[in-house]
Amino acid sequence: MNFTMMEPMLPEEAALRSLEHSALELAESTSGLAKQVHPILQQSVGDLVRSMNCYYSNLIEGHHTHPRDIERALEEDFSSEPKKRDLQLEAVAHIHVQKLIDEGRDPAIWPASAAYACWLHQRFCKHLPSDMLWVDNKDTGERHEVVPGQLRRVDVTVGRHVPPPHAYLPRFLARFDQAYTSPPLSRLSQIQSVGAVHHRFLWIHPFLDGNGRVARLMSHALLKRLGIGTSLWSVARGLAREETEYKSRLAAADHPRHGDRDGRGNLTQSGLLSFCRFFLERSIDQVSFMESLLDPAKLLSRIEIHVEEEVRAKRLEKGSFLVLREAVLAGQVERAKVPMLTGYKDRAARKVTAALTKRGMLVAANHRAPLRLAFPIDAAERWFPLLFPIMPVDAT
Repeated sequence: MNFTMMEPMLPEEAALRSLEHSALELAESTSGLAKQVHPILQQSVGDLVRSMNCYYSNLIEGHHTHPRDIERALEEDFSSEPKKRDLQLEAVAHIHVQKLIDEGRDPAIWPASAAYACWLHQRFCKHLPSDMLWVDNKDTGERHEVVPGQLRRVDVTVGRHVPPPHAYLPRFLARFDQAYTSPPLSRLSQIQSVGAVHHRFLWIHPFLDGNGRVARLMSHALLKRLGIGTSLWSVARGLAREETEYKSRLAAADHPRHGDRDGRGNLTQSGLLSFCRFFLERSIDQVSFMESLLDPAKLLSRIEIHVEEEVRAKRLEKGSFLVLREAVLAGQVERAKVPMLTGYKDRAARKVTAALTKRGMLVAANHRAPLRLAFPIDAAERWFPLLFPIMPVDAT
């Protein structure tokens, strides 16, 4: 079997140029987003966005993990129900890997490569419970073990798509590396083609399970290396909110070429170009969404309304908003500054910060360190409306 079966790896130059406007818009909008958030505050926003990304990536996989269950899992508070606990462990594994990417602790190799994909798969799967590392063949009844970081050793069918036989995976992945690891492309062209990398990786389907999650983490890492991806936004929410369209366009890009005007490869160029455009547009949409949520004036207004309600309910102390406002604008709050911000004496000021830290709205490295804004899920639902869908709370 010849790797030319998955050509073209990129739309032709003339077709790729049609994506220039979207690529430039994405680059410009991500630059603007980073500038409106204080560098220290970006750390807390990154924690929240990773949980959001995990939630939506799980959703695409058909795994419904409530944001509150994700928050509990990060605090090592796991459900006694085995299936829910497994999903919590899956969420922790995803967040762990994305945090490595966001903090630059991933391998120095180019993200659009087989080696990087194997690293992603290995780091993610090694944290999963053992019963999630098996795949059942519905036709034969056989069970196959998913080995972290290892290419599949059996042939598979994914819906209507038949990926390359397992014996040919090294050949197809070598072509993948050749096309995307060091392509003769400008940075702009690389941004335009992130969707092509995403699709062709899924077309190869190198692992027995976990390919979709690896593809989305790879895209996140690739955008970061290209200087436009950050911990402040994630395309996963956009893909999950249009899951039917996402999967439909992926499938359309699997089709054979539609005649002589549809590129020069075996697969459809128009389908690949359409998916690249869809991926860029969803990325732009999510940057715009986060830019709106993180607008300082709008964010402070939502925090103030929520905090006033909490003060009236006697769950927070008066003066709490002034402290949170400082954390938004300055990135952190020096403890010695709280009396001045609130107008209270030391003891009363400490009651303000104690209530805020108890609620998880402020965090610190230790009891002397500056206080930094945090986003517990009950506050995030009010401060960042529509970040997560409105879901009933499961108290178990």
